[in-house]
Amino acid sequence: MVNRLLIFILFTVVSVTWGSTWIAMKLALLTIPPLFATAARFLITAPILMVIAICTRKPLLFPPKKKMFQFIIFLFYFLLPFTLMLYGGTYVSSSLASMIFATMPVLILMFSILIMKEPICTLKIIGLVISLTSLLIILVKELNINSINQVKGTIALLLAVTSHAIVYAKSKKEFSSLSVFTLNTLPSLFSGIILLIISIIFEQPNILNFSIKSIVAILYLGIVSGVFGILSYFYLQTKVSLLQASMIFLIFPFISLFLENQIFGYIISIYMLFMSFPLIFGILITLLPCDYLKIIRFNNDK
Repeated sequence: MVNRLLIFILFTVVSVTWGSTWIAMKLALLTIPPLFATAARFLITAPILMVIAICTRKPLLFPPKKKMFQFIIFLFYFLLPFTLMLYGGTYVSSSLASMIFATMPVLILMFSILIMKEPICTLKIIGLVISLTSLLIILVKELNINSINQVKGTIALLLAVTSHAIVYAKSKKEFSSLSVFTLNTLPSLFSGIILLIISIIFEQPNILNFSIKSIVAILYLGIVSGVFGILSYFYLQTKVSLLQASMIFLIFPFISLFLENQIFGYIISIYMLFMSFPLIFGILITLLPCDYLKIIRFNNDK
């Protein structure tokens, strides 16, 4: 009973954290420039992760022959994608942004096939096609092509999720044994420092203009999303199967839809709500292990 309660709490924490991330980004960007906001987020997260890593005796550096990938994580998982996410979140609704990032498992599967040459079963290919087609239809319907900023914001989010998916696919195959602290601490720290320098030079942020609401949002992104979200998901994966943990990707977009409606009064279009179901269904199929899909087919044959 205690273990089930813990799993439920972890699942809830991660779902709500990821579902509310896009709302927090929008609130942060109300008065804080995007580069400075991203830098502040990392510079809040990294020291906390570093303290925990030192206390738990987890290494901060990659193995000697793998240090180049630590640079790749710094550049293509933290520095560029998170900046693109904040930029995109300025012009794209939180609900649409969460829908785009909900396809992360699908993109990881696609790049695992294309880059890592991993085997795949037919039903997963079907799930991949369904989910990506559904996302494309949502983008075509929801995107206002007359709004250049919205188009740029959507492209920024697509580039960010693609970059994350490629790094995930690579790390899943070759670095799954590394600690979450090894993967995240130093890359996020260096990203924060570099973005802070760039922000001071080009954005010239004035802290006096920052609202309390935006500051609280940055603290939320740095502490809750950046620390508790990551650690809760990592710990959840040790308690349940990968499939069960991945169900979070099916839930957090709806949390984002609900929060955006409550906070910003955004009216969810019937079309987006309708198309979200085949999108989620396709994602679910890609999350199922091929062995599990074979069992279903075998039982149906019987």
